[in-house]
Amino acid sequence: MGKDGKKGYTIRIDEQLLHKLHVISAYEGRSANSQILILIRDAVEAYEAKHGKIELKSKKDS
Repeated sequence: MGKDGKKGYTIRIDEQLLHKLHVISAYEGRSANSQILILIRDAVEAYEAKHGKIELKSKKDS
């Protein structure tokens, strides 16, 4: 984990889909990474709105 508390995560993505992501990111004035983070946050918010807050265990509980 980095000093900022963020972890890297590698994905495999179809070349055309990646190109489309870059087009959307550029339109929004963001990097592809920032755009992906926004999409993930939106998905988590939608899930929690439907199913309730996701409770995570603290490191002490693991």
